[in-house]
Amino acid sequence: MAELGRFNTLTVSHGTAHGAYLDGGEHGEILIPTRYIPSGTQLGDSLEVFVYRDSEDRVIATTERPLAQVGEFATLQVVGINRQVGAFLDWGLPKDLLLPFREQEESLRVGDRVLVRLLVDPQTDRIIASARLNRHLEKKPPTYKPGQKVKLIITRETPLGYNAIVEGAHMGLLHRAPLSPKLSPGQSLEGYVAAMRPGGKIDLSLDASGYQRVAPLTDQILAKLKAAGGTLPFDDESSPDAIREAFGVSKKAFKQATGALFRKRQIEFIRPGIRQLNVADPKPGDWQPKPVSPRQPKGR
Repeated sequence: MAELGRFNTLTVSHGTAHGAYLDGGEHGEILIPTRYIPSGTQLGDSLEVFVYRDSEDRVIATTERPLAQVGEFATLQVVGINRQVGAFLDWGLPKDLLLPFREQEESLRVGDRVLVRLLVDPQTDRIIASARLNRHLEKKPPTYKPGQKVKLIITRETPLGYNAIVEGAHMGLLHRAPLSPKLSPGQSLEGYVAAMRPGGKIDLSLDASGYQRVAPLTDQILAKLKAAGGTLPFDDESSPDAIREAFGVSKKAFKQATGALFRKRQIEFIRPGIRQLNVADPKPGDWQPKPVSPRQPKGR
């Protein structure tokens, strides 16, 4: 059975003057217009298509790729407002996506960008968007573990940091940290579970903790040094944004990793930047074994 609002692999059953019909199971035959049929397609072939309703409310298939499927979150731009029904969003297909007034949390204007979840309206069987995100999160208690790497979507800024959707299922709090980067609603990034609190509350961090954070980062720095010919223009004086862009970590984590490499004598600070060292090469001030004097023969 074809799923509305998602990609499906459907079989070409027969052709018409307007395109080809695909076997949609309970949805019956679904038309894919000629302009979307891949070159060389034959009867009986399977096509990966996105199934949705066109402007005349007919179930139709396309090989175009929308910005999101049903069940996913996406930040979409408002391209129109209808005072009777709601806002229309650009989701990458010819027919814009409706965000009904009942699914909005605040008034919107053309040009605004809004984070929404796509769903099939149970009343109309049409694909719509909802900005009331908490309605569509998992109701079961989360089972994440501290230190677990997770995918995040920022929803809004708060006095403590940022609310973020965790793995598309739960809401968590990404605590603000010194020198942390500025984040925007709708921004997708990776983070870590810092702690699980009573009531299913999730504390988040952009960096892993302790050795789990430092060890992979030192390897990453050494790899970048090797690829760059032995030097990099980053050190303790680099901006947090520059470090985040280059390494995907906070300045604090970067300083911990470069400190560990410095103590192991794998790098030196050249101000600005760092240089990779070979620990076997002597450095100024290092202890060196003294040459052994030839033994004098003992007198008789």
